[in-house]
Amino acid sequence: MMDRRTFLSACGCAPMAMQVATETDAFKSIGTKVRITRMKVFGVSLTPDSDRPYVFVKIETSAGVEGWGEATLEGKAAAVMACVVDFKEHILGADPMMVEHLWQSMYVHSFYRAGPVIGSAISGIDQALWDIRGKLLGLPVYKLLGGPMDLRGVRGYYHMRGTTLEELRAQRDIAKSEGITCFKGGIPGYFEWIDTSAKIKQAVQSMERLREGLGPDIDIGVDFHAKTSPSVASILVKEAEPLNLLFIEEPCPPENVKAMARISARSTTPIATGERLIASYGCRELIEAGVVDILQPDINHAGGITALWKIGAMAELAGISMAPHACEGPIGGLATLHVDAATPNFLVQEICSGVKPEMKEKVWEEWLGFPAMRMVNGRFPLPEKPGLGFTLDEGKLKKYPFGGTRSMARVFHEDGSVAEW
Repeated sequence: MMDRRTFLSACGCAPMAMQVATETDAFKSIGTKVRITRMKVFGVSLTPDSDRPYVFVKIETSAGVEGWGEATLEGKAAAVMACVVDFKEHILGADPMMVEHLWQSMYVHSFYRAGPVIGSAISGIDQALWDIRGKLLGLPVYKLLGGPMDLRGVRGYYHMRGTTLEELRAQRDIAKSEGITCFKGGIPGYFEWIDTSAKIKQAVQSMERLREGLGPDIDIGVDFHAKTSPSVASILVKEAEPLNLLFIEEPCPPENVKAMARISARSTTPIATGERLIASYGCRELIEAGVVDILQPDINHAGGITALWKIGAMAELAGISMAPHACEGPIGGLATLHVDAATPNFLVQEICSGVKPEMKEKVWEEWLGFPAMRMVNGRFPLPEKPGLGFTLDEGKLKKYPFGGTRSMARVFHEDGSVAEW
């Protein structure tokens, strides 16, 4: 009787040991002499109860050059940290210049296709490899990618911190004085599959108030955060048309492509989505179907600089703009700017902060020595130093020890059923 191992070998289903052992040796004649000697992963909690402790990856090399990346995944920090450790056998001893080869090895050799945990682990490692690549070549990463597209820097937007007309007008005045041209807000409440006219009216009024408070000259994005069903979203996108919004984000979960297409067909307002999608493969159907106007992948989840660059290229061919998501830490945010600066179909860059610096941004400046992810005249300045453009002493992270994984928000409807949030 043939056992399972013999059967798999006969079918060609089992990998040959020789193929696993000779990966590094195969490129000795064409690669550099630099080798990856160590990889570390750090969990960093700015507050003990944070649901998104930062996950940072540091890669060290035989040349003494270090690279940093970010693998932060909200609500799953410990899982991502473990996954980064799992990838050590793909990385240690390898040539750090072979970024694409290592990306393919991590993604393909995982066999089961990447979801957010694997995608985030790959993201952190990939960013660190590009950081090393730029430092070894003496160039900022965006110049390695063919940028910059705009010498003024990368256009960005802040999140709206206010709901009343007085608060909105105050932020509008700050925006005008600082050259900020775009904000993003949301809609209040959580929605049933078919909801009341009162709830829908409340959402419409909140969007109208945004436009009234910010005036006609500031671009506005409104994030539905997939809280709305296709039926509710279809009503809201029609009601929002007179407001001339820059985009409506995630009117339904992005994996429901047909529902997204139904909503998009009913609206003249650009539709955006993508922060929960992994790699270019996760965005393929949306792009091919022409369902959305703007893609918003997150460099900390989608697969790093390598993946974000590929998604942008695919989107460009389809006439789709890029407005990447960035609501985690400073390393991923800075890495995103490099891709933005070299992307011809780039629209605007998110940062989950307000017009006034917050506690986290003061910590970032403490770590990096400059006000990371703060705009000047409405744009993020282009880094000029090699790699991702910063140095970081890992000792500075010890002040904020890892507080463990914390669940993201769990929201329920009045009847106890689970709500999208």
